[in-house]
Amino acid sequence: MSSSLEDALRERIKELTCLYEVSSILVNANLDEQKETFKAIAVCLKKAFQHPEFTEISINQESAQIHTGKIDINKSISAPIILFNKQEGELIAYITNPKLGFLQEEQQLIDNIALKIGDFLERVAIRRSEALLKRQMEHADRLSILGELTAGIAHELNTPLANILGFSELLQDSLSEDKGAVADLDKIIKNAIFSREVVKKLMFFACAMPQEKMSINIVPHINDAINLLDATFRKEKVKYIVKIQEEEMYLRADTVQLTQIIFNLIINAIYFSPENGLVTIEAFQDKKTIILKVIDEGPGLSDETLGKIFQPFFTTKPTGAGSGLGLSVVHGIVASHQGAIVASNNSDKGATFKVSLPK
Repeated sequence: MSSSLEDALRERIKELTCLYEVSSILVNANLDEQKETFKAIAVCLKKAFQHPEFTEISINQESAQIHTGKIDINKSISAPIILFNKQEGELIAYITNPKLGFLQEEQQLIDNIALKIGDFLERVAIRRSEALLKRQMEHADRLSILGELTAGIAHELNTPLANILGFSELLQDSLSEDKGAVADLDKIIKNAIFSREVVKKLMFFACAMPQEKMSINIVPHINDAINLLDATFRKEKVKYIVKIQEEEMYLRADTVQLTQIIFNLIINAIYFSPENGLVTIEAFQDKKTIILKVIDEGPGLSDETLGKIFQPFFTTKPTGAGSGLGLSVVHGIVASHQGAIVASNNSDKGATFKVSLPK
């Protein structure tokens, strides 16, 4: 066998070995350690070239940037990394010795490896989407069960609270001359009223409150809420900006409940905003939906908080600062209007609450 034929055969064996090893790396890869996976691929690919000692590999992708060594941009070959029919990165081989070049088969090799990387990233994206959808479904199921339990509890508490309030008021009238008894009864009445309001919020969360839906222009309701909260903004030394380009955005909704959505979200944003922080209120629409966004510059939301934030009685506020029902009420109202609410962290700081309501 001639020397050139032996050399060609040796190169083909190296390329086939590389393809096999890269396939094994990707099959056994940890989805959460993509950088380590790409490092292993780059090292393996480098060894497959005709002159590995003068070859460097670069994998440029959003999830990881990998280089085996110092690169030389003067002489290189590359292949795109395609993810769902869109280029999302590039695989590049550089040669550091200007007297050397690349084989035609080496271009085919990196084309194949880039294709395998793209397939791997697609599988990762699909698995993560499935996991996210599963978590969202589990979260919706939990909220649905909580809603049913809450509706039952609120219904059972409503009658005895009404009786406590009614009989306390009757006793207060009959014991008007006993100042001590009147003062005690006044405390009972105040606590009964507070408890009734908690029950009312629970019923809002459970969508058990009667609704009077009508065609409403959401824009003046947002402006009215902001005007009423202007003093609160000033007191807490928080700034705000309103981004509403249209004067009319109509949807079918309950006026009182729509106001509760706006108030609760803005008050929540004010509470978590730092001094001189900015709260942004946005509203816009498309043909079928009106979108309301309330964006703050607070500390943001932990993973645990994101998973529980709409559950009743869950709160990150200190004891006594909140009942943990505000956002659960908002969720219940939005759900009863066949809408959706999503909480997310901003890229730099703070959180965004996005409400989508069908027209």
